[in-house]
Amino acid sequence: MWWCLGAQLIAMNPTDTPAGTSMGASTEASIGMSVGIVGLGLVGQALAQRLQMAGFRCIGFDLRPEAITLFATAGHATAQSLAEIAATAHTLVLAVFDTAGVLQIAEGLDARLSLPSRATGLTLIDCSTGDPDQLAALAARLQARGIHFIEAPLSGSSTQIAQGEATLLLGGDAATIAAQTRLLDALSTRRIHVGGAGMGARAKLATNLVLGLNRAALAEGMVFAETQGIAPATFLQLVLHTPARSGAAEAKGQMMVDGEFSPQSRIRQHLKDVGLMISAASSAGQKLPLSEAHAALMRAAVAAGDGDLDNAAIIRQIQREK
Repeated sequence: MWWCLGAQLIAMNPTDTPAGTSMGASTEASIGMSVGIVGLGLVGQALAQRLQMAGFRCIGFDLRPEAITLFATAGHATAQSLAEIAATAHTLVLAVFDTAGVLQIAEGLDARLSLPSRATGLTLIDCSTGDPDQLAALAARLQARGIHFIEAPLSGSSTQIAQGEATLLLGGDAATIAAQTRLLDALSTRRIHVGGAGMGARAKLATNLVLGLNRAALAEGMVFAETQGIAPATFLQLVLHTPARSGAAEAKGQMMVDGEFSPQSRIRQHLKDVGLMISAASSAGQKLPLSEAHAALMRAAVAAGDGDLDNAAIIRQIQREK
């Protein structure tokens, strides 16, 4: 997992430049238009595409060589270390798997690196779906050291992100968010500021609960319809032209019909999110019976080897359980 950064951060030299990549002069003008992307998976690549189109210079870092190669092939600069990015950009966008990764990156920047004096005012924009309480506590710790933190999880697949169709669910200080208007506009003009730090994650978990269950219901309905003699393609048209229609049916229905599950988002990622939902609900004294059943389906899908397929592939698990 790429985000295991702890030991590496201590040894990073912010003056190193990767072979074959020119970081250029670190003028304030170039720094202002440079954005670090940490985590170069599906979401990180999509975010960089949006920023590049808006005129930002993206500098990417990931521990996986294949991810860095893909990022460079798309025309972006790459870095050998987190320190190198932090010395070149005022803003770092984090597109990592979970809160553990965010914590390691943020605390590494704060505690282990000797950053330039201008590091005060550094802004971290976290686009992951994470633990609300841990992110709120992290924001407070960073603020005390002059590092700004914005939650910006996106509601939408990596394809929707790349097309500017995802919705940013923002958590954090309003003034800090306002200062990043140009960058946020580049990512998506669809955004909702839901409150302080931690609220972005809460909003993402709540909306993802509904989205995930919609996908699972669509898949179950399609398998049921087929047992009743209704072809999957016909069933999808029924759904799309009746009150059963949903965004999940629009985005994932054809993938289920075609059996095409190249990932735009992954089952294992949503399983992580559902685990956070169940934990948060339990802390509030609530049960989530539908989400518990959904989590069981996804755990079985991961065990069957489908964890890295698109979330639409949940239909494969429902077919296995007929």
